[in-house]
Amino acid sequence: MESLPQMAVSFISFPSPRVINAGKSQHNEDQACCEVVVVERSSDVAPRASPEDTEGQGRKDLCFHYWGLFDGHAGSGAAVMASKLLHLHIRNQLRDLVDILQDASSPPICLQSDPRVLPTDRNRAPLAEEDAEFLNDALPRFHLEKAVSCESLVIGAIENAFQQMDEQIERERTTRLVAGGCCALAVVYLLGKFYVANAGDSRAIIIRNGEIIPMSREFTPETERQRLQFLGFLRPELLGNEFTHLEFPRRIQHKELGKKMLYRDQNMNGWAYKRIEEDDLKFPLIYGEGKKARVMATIGVTRGLGDHDLKVYNSNIHIKPFLSCVPEVRVYDLTQYEHCPDDVLVLGTDGLWDVTSDREVADVVMEALMGCEPNDPSRYTLVAHELVVRSRGVLKDRGWRLANDKLASGDDISVFVIPLGGPGNDT
Repeated sequence: MESLPQMAVSFISFPSPRVINAGKSQHNEDQACCEVVVVERSSDVAPRASPEDTEGQGRKDLCFHYWGLFDGHAGSGAAVMASKLLHLHIRNQLRDLVDILQDASSPPICLQSDPRVLPTDRNRAPLAEEDAEFLNDALPRFHLEKAVSCESLVIGAIENAFQQMDEQIERERTTRLVAGGCCALAVVYLLGKFYVANAGDSRAIIIRNGEIIPMSREFTPETERQRLQFLGFLRPELLGNEFTHLEFPRRIQHKELGKKMLYRDQNMNGWAYKRIEEDDLKFPLIYGEGKKARVMATIGVTRGLGDHDLKVYNSNIHIKPFLSCVPEVRVYDLTQYEHCPDDVLVLGTDGLWDVTSDREVADVVMEALMGCEPNDPSRYTLVAHELVVRSRGVLKDRGWRLANDKLASGDDISVFVIPLGGPGNDT
């Protein structure tokens, strides 16, 4: 059992319980991070005055709470790097939004460093007031403008931060000796809302009054089949003349040429029959089922960070073009509900979810919390520890087993349990 150092958070101070390969080896590819991050206003953006701000100095800096889980594969380098830097990329992306997010009015469509200077020429001298009014009146007026919420700006900032992180890994992978890639699950708590960003097969759920609210989904060859097939269809050169973008229930044999067999392409949810041609004998872009499904017979996750050097075994076919670093971001507004001390957000790498269902996790959480005092700040750490231990299982004659005698997790296991309400919650 190994814990990260405790980090001060306004919710509560707690570490992330983790085990290395469930105690079955000494190599750990999971990384975790928990931080409180201050966002200072960008110097490129003029302060946005509020009605109470008569001097136009803008509002105070922003602060957000951050949790991140990074499940590495083919080495821990990408996970280590992302755990140290992703929250800084999120901070940088939010710097332009410091005033906007604290303003009740709609976000401006165009940011200007100085409202008295036309955005097309920053070196031009400020216009006289009457000239500025004349030019503004002369500009075409667009009455059909898309409404953009502040929430969507935060989502965009997080999405861009993931891309910036992936680009940094690509640039510095040689100098930093960054091997492999990682799934990334990051949570930002900002202005009363949780933003849960997931790229990979780690997951998050909220448990509120016994109800389970999924806050992410897995990104695997099966869940992203159509996106992958569509890319292979549009850019067949990425398949290296070795793979077909079509999916079949099993490998096609040469003796089945000319026969009609079940298949599906990038446009289909169902199945149909087609006559087998020579190209159909190539290995499928997506092959296998469940946890055994693979892209190009190599990797079982389709979103994450890194993997820039990943190739199909014994070939020069790069797999990175099929992998996305862009997360799906889901939002939970904490201010819309009353929460009790037993309401929590659970984050876990796939070492937890592969052997434990959402309902089982919720049952363990509720059972463990009932055995603790409501004001005990360590109760959430104890719950996370319990989830890790139960997923690791117990070593028996037939290997590591769960309480129901099913096979336990053989993967790294990392868990955060974050309280949503009750004592210690500053919301």
